[in-house]
Amino acid sequence: MSKKISQQQPLSSKSNVPDDSVPLFVDLDGTLIKTDLLMESAFILLKKQPWMLLVMLYWLVFGIARLKEEIAIRAVVDFSVLPLQKEFIAFLKNEARQGRTLYLATASDRGLAEPVAKQLGFFKQVLASDGHRNLKGSNKLEAILTCCNDAAFDYAGNARADLAIWAKARRAIIVNPDVGVTATVRRRHYRVERVFDDRPPRIKTWLRAFRLHQWGKNVLLGVPVFTAHVFDFSAITQVVVAFMAFGLIASATYLLNELFDVSSDRHHPLKYQRPFAAGDIGLDAGVLGMVMLFGAGLGLAAQISNSFLFILLAYFGLTVSYSFYFKRFALIDVLMLAILYTFRIIAGAYAIEVPVSSGLLECSLFIFLSLALVKRCSELIAIQSGSLETVKGRDYRVSDYPVLGAMGIAAGYISILVLALFIGSPESAAEYTYPDLLWLLCPLMAYWVSRLWLKTARGQMHDDPLVFSLKDQASWIVLIMILMVTLVSI
Repeated sequence: MSKKISQQQPLSSKSNVPDDSVPLFVDLDGTLIKTDLLMESAFILLKKQPWMLLVMLYWLVFGIARLKEEIAIRAVVDFSVLPLQKEFIAFLKNEARQGRTLYLATASDRGLAEPVAKQLGFFKQVLASDGHRNLKGSNKLEAILTCCNDAAFDYAGNARADLAIWAKARRAIIVNPDVGVTATVRRRHYRVERVFDDRPPRIKTWLRAFRLHQWGKNVLLGVPVFTAHVFDFSAITQVVVAFMAFGLIASATYLLNELFDVSSDRHHPLKYQRPFAAGDIGLDAGVLGMVMLFGAGLGLAAQISNSFLFILLAYFGLTVSYSFYFKRFALIDVLMLAILYTFRIIAGAYAIEVPVSSGLLECSLFIFLSLALVKRCSELIAIQSGSLETVKGRDYRVSDYPVLGAMGIAAGYISILVLALFIGSPESAAEYTYPDLLWLLCPLMAYWVSRLWLKTARGQMHDDPLVFSLKDQASWIVLIMILMVTLVSI
């Protein structure tokens, strides 16, 4: 969405110069593109070589310009999928057609800025950082004034660092501004020509990034409450706190995962719409949000017990290792996902301080392996519909679907077999008043597992089967019946 804003008082006599004779200098990060190339390239480099973080700190000692240059030399950025401010670019193309001279003026390193300018094709020259000078704020203003020989110029930007440039510009163009920037510009009576902002509401976007719907997985923390038959207020309270702690840590890991998967997500038929991939949230804001969520989650976990805190840290460590390394390997990734799901049940047992039966863990591991394979198979079907053969960032091919599907269905039915063996065991007879009623769980589970795989084969499965189940009426009916059978059997 763009708006045209007029001010009664121009900054200076330069305001009366015809538009097509006044050069327009355009910022890159956050303005022309809806991301920051320094952050993008840094995450690309860190994903391949995490230890480079220490080297980056060493480069930073010599200045931010040196850091930008060193990262730009080593990072391979896919410029073809960078999120562009499309409405603003359409405006620039129209200005170029009318004969206006356009310059790209950015604090990004020249090695990253020039490919973007070349791809767009309408910039006369690129002003950028060069390893010695960081072209930001007053440095950028000086370069602009030198370039136009102190004549009138317009400037398009988005950040507080651009305020010094707008103060000297004939007109300001504001694009996807940082918080408070537009209000500051108006308060200082700078002449604003247009405001472009195509971002969705910030709160809604952050909630999407947090993936609050994924918190539904944390109901698994309550499974030990039912299996151990502990229904007192204290146990319920502990599970609720544990639910919140796991949710916060899970959201932090989702942010971390998306930050490192930005490039591959942009090639995915569905994930390209995620907040970081689409550029709706800045990568620097994502890092800050991740740290805050992580701190809050650990704070809640510490209120439960040291054991639960340790389990939560172990969960976070496994999730990070999955995001950085294991997710790239076929089969290992689904096994890791199954373990991470099962970890929630273990954490729930630690939260209320009860033992977890081996039968419950075995059943959980197999059912979650089946769900992880549902997730991969649904992704392969989506990829196939897009006429692709492989999943970027994953070691899978469309031709793997029949094998993965067979493995997933087998794992689902093995979980039902494990459940049946538990129901028929002496342990079940000792723990339940009416253990024979538990046999009703087997056909209910068989129906639910079969339904998930049928929906997957039809291409009707969400890319996360648990999210699908939370929205699926039949799955809710099965869950309620399972809970009723379990409670009556106690």
